[in-house]
This record gives sequence, structure tokens and C-alpha cells, in this order.
Amino acid sequence: MDWIERMNNALDYIENNLEEDIDYKKLAQVAHSSEYHFPRMFSAISGISLSEYIRRRRLTLAAFEIQKSDIRIIDLAFKYGYESADSFSRAFKKTHGIKPSDARNQGVQLKAFPRISFQISIKGDTEMEYRIENLDFDLKLIGKGKVVKTSRAFKTIPTLWSSAKKDGFMQQLIDMSWEEPKCTLESLLGVCGKEAAIIDEEFTYFMGVRYDEEVPGDMETLSIAHRTWAVFPGIVNAWKRLYTEWVPTSGYELADIPCIECYYPPKHNPRNELWVPIIPK
Repeated sequence: MDWIERMNNALDYIENNLEEDIDYKKLAQVAHSSEYHFPRMFSAISGISLSEYIRRRRLTLAAFEIQKSDIRIIDLAFKYGYESADSFSRAFKKTHGIKPSDARNQGVQLKAFPRISFQISIKGDTEMEYRIENLDFDLKLIGKGKVVKTSRAFKTIPTLWSSAKKDGFMQQLIDMSWEEPKCTLESLLGVCGKEAAIIDEEFTYFMGVRYDEEVPGDMETLSIAHRTWAVFPGIVNAWKRLYTEWVPTSGYELADIPCIECYYPPKHNPRNELWVPIIPK
């Protein structure tokens, strides 16, 4: 099945379940994607978070119903997944600029967010460098996790590392790393999503290093068991092009494992890389 067709099938699933609880695991399965990667993939391609898209579509349909029927606001709130009329009214006003009750008036201006469809053009005019790495051991990492809003990740993560450098945490990690090199993953590591099934709006960014010794009391641990990785130089550029250019044509699927950002020691070329867990189709 074509990759774009699978993504559009996921959109069909969303449309058919706007009046029900949307099962994010089922949604990822429809797209033949992992529960971890699908929200990020959706956001990278569409420019809007998955949860925000679903919210906008529901509130669009709600506005249509208000204008075409005499349905009670409380019933409409429950129909589209809100726990109360107040929470529905706040969301409705945030989107449409008016209260639900005012939407019944003639001549009011509302906003309609149409269903999107994926029609991706793979240009291929700029090559993407990558290599395949196979690890014959599980990764045992130590470090600390920070909650990051998905929509602000590209801005927040650099500030986390900057703060870690100022407060000495980065040096603490460096002092414990690179003691017994096993592979090219001997570096400062940023794991994007400590848990595989992430919340769409935020995720835990784990800052750490590979370490096999006794864990210090002020550190958390994270184990990652996966063998095959696609490795891309240049983290920011790799993130931007991973889902829209490399994955659709690669012959690989993304494993249900977090990606790892690697920040290497000085004079290393490249300065950083993105490690992406993959499995053959």
C-alpha cells in the first residue's frame, strides 16, 4: 500500500470517529506507523499537531450543527468529547471567536477547518546523507528527563542543553561518558520521548549518556533495546526531512522506539547526528 494512501486512510479514520473517542493506537495502525512516530509525522507533514487538527475538525462540525439544528449545547459538548458545557464553550470561543449560543444568530462569522488530504511531492533535488548502523547490545542510559511541548521543541531543546552547560549537568554527563567506547553512540544523547507512546502535545526529552556502571542517586535510567538505526548528519535538517522525504521512499518503517539526538565531542565531524530506529518493510 502506498505511503500517502496509508496517511489518507488515517484521515478517514479520524473523520469517521470525530463523534467518538479516537484510539491513537488504532489510528497509528491504520497508517501502518508506530504510535510513537505517527503524531510527529502528522505534525511534520501538515504543519499542525494531531490533537489540534482533531479539535478543529470537531469544532467545525459542532458549529455546523448549532446553525442547522436546535441541539442543546450540553449535548453537543458530550457528542464531541468535552466533559462539560463550560469546557466546550471555552474551546468553541477560542476557535470561532464567539460563544456557542451566539452561533445561532443570523449573520455571525464562524471558521470552518476543512479536512486535509496528503498529496506529497517528493522532489529529491537535494540529497540526504545517511548510513545504517546495527547495534549488538542494548543501550543503558543515565541522565534526566525534561517535559517539552511538541510545538516548541526546536526552540526549547537547545535552551535545555544551554542550561545544562551553565549549571554543570552537561560536564557531569561528559565526565561519565566515553570511558569504554562500544560504538559511535559515545556522546551526549537527547532521547526524544522517554516513553514510546507519547502524548501528542508534549513529550519527555531525556538528556543523558550511555553508561554501564552504578547509577548515581540523582540520575534517572533509560534502556533502549533496538538493533537497526538510520543515522543522519545534522539534527535540525534531518528532523525536517525525515518524515516527508526519507521515510516514504526508504523501504523501511519506523520502529516504535524514540529517536536519539547525538551531540559529539569537539572536532568531531559531523558535530551532531539523528539516530532513527527502523525496521525493514
